[in-house]
Formats: sequence, structure tokens, C-alpha cells
Amino acid sequence: MRVIGITGGVGAGKSRILDFLEKEYEAKVFQADEAGHRVMEPGTGAFAEITRLFGREILGEDGRIDRRALGALVFSDQEKRECLNGIIHPAVKAMALEEIARTRHEGVHPLFVIEAALLIEDHYERICDELWYVYADERVRRERLRTSRGYSDEKITAVFESQLSEAEFRRHCQLVIDNSGSIEAACEQIRELLHESSAFHGLTSRIK
Repeated sequence: MRVIGITGGVGAGKSRILDFLEKEYEAKVFQADEAGHRVMEPGTGAFAEITRLFGREILGEDGRIDRRALGALVFSDQEKRECLNGIIHPAVKAMALEEIARTRHEGVHPLFVIEAALLIEDHYERICDELWYVYADERVRRERLRTSRGYSDEKITAVFESQLSEAEFRRHCQLVIDNSGSIEAACEQIRELLHESSAFHGLTSRIK
């Protein structure tokens, strides 16, 4: 089983690439953002640490962490934000390692795919066999974000400036998928890359 890390800027279309790999190559998909929600559930170590650090006023009526209240608390306080990330990010990575081990033991999935916005910053190269960068032209990304999320141009610019540059993504990743056009074109690139790479020898599409 190969472990692939997938990253890219917001609006690059990573979710559709994950769907393709899951459906066509039976990949097991792990999304760090989703896992970040799970590690903060009541009863987890992260939940205990976060409530100890920030107090029980961040809890909603259901006893779960109110993410909006927590976000408001750390938004303008870099020190608190770093403390929160210091709890969540290691917990998410530990969960990823557990799921990799479980999936490898099951022996069903030929690929385990981790998608994370901070894949490079959090050093996921240490647990992945290789990193893929999903690229899309800035103009395309802006249009997608305006259409799908209703973002203003100002918000899009602010988000772009908070993420790694294209050069940094390319420097750290072994494969680049150009998703500036249709999803079909991007998927065809992946088919060709997997077919040509000796690391994926024997991996075939389940779609005939």
C-alpha cells in the first residue's frame, strides 16, 4: 500500500481528485480537516487539553466544543492559536498513523491518500511515500471560489496570501496535477502518472 499526501491552494479542486482516487483506484481517503473535528470530540485527549487551556465557556449546550466560539477566541491571538494548533495537529497526525496501520493490516486498499492544507508545513512527508500538488491557475481558483463559496475578491486575496506560494508547493511535492481545466483532464493526468510510475506497478483502475 502506497501512502500519498495531497495538497494545494484553496480552490484548486482537491476534493474532486480525492473522489476520483477513491472511486477509480479504491483509495482510502483521510482528510485532515475532517479529522480535526473528530479529535476534538468529548472523551478525547485533545478535548481535555483544549477545555483545560481555554475553559469550559467554549462548550456548547451539547457539551461539545463550539468551534465558532473557539475560533473567535484564537483568531486575533497568535499565541493562543499556536497553542491550539499544538494540540490539534499532533492528534490529527497520530490519527492518520493509526488509520494507515489499520488500513495496511486490512490489505484491501492499494492507496492511502492524506489530504491536508498544511501537509508541507506539518511535515507529512515523514509519513507519506510521496506528495502530490494539485495546481490550478489563480484566475481559475478565484472564479471557483467566487462561484462555489461566494467569496469576495478581498477575502480570496487574503486566503491566497496566507498559503504557500506555487513555487513552495512545487519544491516540496514529487508530482504536480494541473487541475486548471476539466476534472476529466486532471484525472487523465493521474491515470498516466500512475501507469508510468514504477512505484505503482500493478495498480489498475477499477473502472473499465
